[in-house]
Amino acid sequence: MHNACATIDSTYVREWADLLVRWLHVVAGIAWIGASFYFILLDNHLEAPARAEDAETGVMGESWEVHGGGFYHVQKYRVAPHVLPERLAWFKWEAYTTWLSGFALTIVIYYAHASSFLIDRSVADLTSAEAIALSIGGLALAWLAYDGLCRAFPDDEGVLAVLVFAFVCVSAYVSWRLFAPRAAFLQVGAMIGTMMVGNVFFVIIPAHWKLVRAKEAERPPDPRWNASARTRSVHNNYLTLPVVFAMLSNHFPFTYGRTNGWIVLVALMAIGALTRHYFNLRHRGLNVWPILLVAAAGIVAIAIILKPSSAAPSASGPPVTFAQAKAIILLRCAPCHHGMAAPAGVDLQVPDLIKQNASGIKAMAVDTHAMPLGNKTGMTQAERDVLARWLAGR
Repeated sequence: MHNACATIDSTYVREWADLLVRWLHVVAGIAWIGASFYFILLDNHLEAPARAEDAETGVMGESWEVHGGGFYHVQKYRVAPHVLPERLAWFKWEAYTTWLSGFALTIVIYYAHASSFLIDRSVADLTSAEAIALSIGGLALAWLAYDGLCRAFPDDEGVLAVLVFAFVCVSAYVSWRLFAPRAAFLQVGAMIGTMMVGNVFFVIIPAHWKLVRAKEAERPPDPRWNASARTRSVHNNYLTLPVVFAMLSNHFPFTYGRTNGWIVLVALMAIGALTRHYFNLRHRGLNVWPILLVAAAGIVAIAIILKPSSAAPSASGPPVTFAQAKAIILLRCAPCHHGMAAPAGVDLQVPDLIKQNASGIKAMAVDTHAMPLGNKTGMTQAERDVLARWLAGR
């Protein structure tokens, strides 16, 4: 009895940790992405200063805005004002908190339960320690590779964009071959998120400090510091929507539960970046609406490709009785889906609930390989085919 209570208590504590860290991660992410969207929009809305004296004091552009019942007049300097104000608003803790809370969430869910969430032995026969080491190593590699590309191609954004996209494609493919499908999507998103926070920590904020210290020492600031910080800020702006998709993807098994799902990940990330490009152009006054048509066509094409077939090839063959299907479900699904603590309240030890949840079984174990989670119970393709024939004959 004491051990049972201890298990319940530890589960309850873990659920609270999951809730609180996830809540913090979402709130911090909203703040970071919101700041990114706002400042890139502001940059794209800037107009030449109306007053000659402003231009003479170093103002590059200005923007008039209305929000929250008031008018704002925002000015941006080419390099820095002649005299620094006493107070400066810094935008960095949103990024740091997002990454730290996201990594904490990865520890709470994926690393603490690597055998269930991070590893799929039908994909790669890894130990928990090996999988965690590979995941953390991937985060470090992402920053080093991306930063190296940025430094190698500082003046050719087109080539750099192609190379960074190629790196994301390779990362997606390798992650797909190492981790459980759901975890592979999250791993790629975490790698891109690490690139983004690395931009803030290693490039953007240090550039801002160089500008501040130069002014404090009455030395002329180097405009290259402004340029490097702005370039990395723009990169982060384009990477936001791909990362958001990766973070949401674990709720949608039809995206990661298919053969070669890494291609789906890369395609939807590319559509996200393309959509962001449309809005950035729109903020400059350019309504390049065909971009949205391309993005919408891409989503429709992916949806058609992923649409489950009502008569999949695996459903062909001799008819399967409920007793045969139930034997597989009890062996492969019920070890997790049983009792009051069954995920989503689906107890697959109860025959009537098996029948009631037939559509869910089809979506999660037949149309995709999302379940069993991490294929922990070792469901074979032959068993999935048997379930497909049972479902087709109902």
